[in-house]
Amino acid sequence: MPNEVLVKNKGLCDYEPMVSQMLTFTVERTNDSRDEIWLLQHPPVFTQGTSCKELPLIQDSNIPVVHSDRGGQITYHGPGQLICYLLLDLKRLGLGPKSFVNRVEQCLIDLLGQYQITANRKAGSPGVYVGEEKIAALGFRIKKGRCYHGLSLNIDMDLTPFEWINPCGYPGQAVTQMKTMFTHGDQDLRVETVSSQLLIYLSKEFGFTMKSQ
Repeated sequence: MPNEVLVKNKGLCDYEPMVSQMLTFTVERTNDSRDEIWLLQHPPVFTQGTSCKELPLIQDSNIPVVHSDRGGQITYHGPGQLICYLLLDLKRLGLGPKSFVNRVEQCLIDLLGQYQITANRKAGSPGVYVGEEKIAALGFRIKKGRCYHGLSLNIDMDLTPFEWINPCGYPGQAVTQMKTMFTHGDQDLRVETVSSQLLIYLSKEFGFTMKSQ
């Protein structure tokens, strides 16, 4: 089924093996391959996208820095942040890169709205913001109409390492998370719960039927 997506909950995974697995999947998939969504968290790691030419660490750190083939600049991943990798055949979905990114951003905006967090886009800077503070980052790579990599959503994490970089290449870019912005009760902010809600919005936006593995 072209619109049936296989969802894999992978838990806490190192960054580099996930990138290798995503690339292998994307290169080897066929026109009949089912799309996949991978949900996970990463141990602390800085990742540099293809637009990042120099090591832009403001402060020395023992957190590893990994070069990535995704688009964009430098960002930070760590526990308490939802990683959602979207391994989709955009050509089959009839989507161009800009339209696809816009729709993923909308899913995040709608999700955050469920938690009474008013989020927005920022012209020229992919991702999702609350006011001027970034709460979600996007970075993709597309090969022959098929994308991999995905999004990161800050939920309940240590934001300190963001202070050691220029997030996504913007000096002084403030970063926030759902725990800080959600002040309307004790709604469940576990990564697993938020990821389940995100799948609902992705399913609505793209017309997916989800099948978990």
